Amino acid sequence: MEYNFLKIAENGNVCTLTISAPKSLNALNTTILNELGDFCDHFDCVKYRCLIITGDGEKSFVAGADISEMATLNMLQAQTFGSRGAAVFRKIETLHVPVIAAVNGFALGGGCELAMACDIRICSDNARFGQPEVGLGIIPGFSGTVRLARLVGMGMAKQLIYTGRAIRADEALRIGLVNAVYPQAELMDKALEMANQIAANAPLAVKAAKQCINDEYDMKAEDAIMNESAIFGCCFNTEDQKNGMAAFLNKGKCEFQGK
Repeated sequence: MEYNFLKIAENGNVCTLTISAPKSLNALNTTILNELGDFCDHFDCVKYRCLIITGDGEKSFVAGADISEMATLNMLQAQTFGSRGAAVFRKIETLHVPVIAAVNGFALGGGCELAMACDIRICSDNARFGQPEVGLGIIPGFSGTVRLARLVGMGMAKQLIYTGRAIRADEALRIGLVNAVYPQAELMDKALEMANQIAANAPLAVKAAKQCINDEYDMKAEDAIMNESAIFGCCFNTEDQKNGMAAFLNKGKCEFQGK
């Protein structure tokens, strides 16, 4: 599929995906959602060991969903639109490699929801986060009510969603919505630095760790512990485990092959 609103770049084992619709501050419409879904469906999890998602320009990561498209939807059309966005974001959340959101400005509505679907969020000091949907007579529709509460706690999520206010980067860091804040000029370098740290580790182990964390969130403690033990054991059936531990014992460095 040829993309009109996505730019793809690679740096070794790291892929960077830029959402590029600068006239609308990268707002998400049906076309962009379809392109994101197709990108996830065809993403090469063997070639790439980490994905960075960012927005085009210096003002906006993703300013939200495209209100001009949503304004004329009826109830069933709106449910379809919301379901499409939620499904795409779930693909990002369950991608077999870690995903870093490099939030370079506005991350409002669907933009905040996209960032929350990523494994790790870092942002520039001019970033703004929020779920302003109630001011438009709607609620978050791309799983925002689900992920925000899990990330920052139910009380804070309710406050942010009920008020619809946007918060600055420093407050997003304080409440745990983002992992780190950097000057805008340093953001992409810091994202790539983190991605390379991830990519240097055993890819099958990183994949297994992501699977554990995602799957175990809703499990009872006993089931989660058993699940982790089983996946931990499976790691010992890989060449990466054998080579990695041998290198450690020999005081060397292992180049993991993902086998």
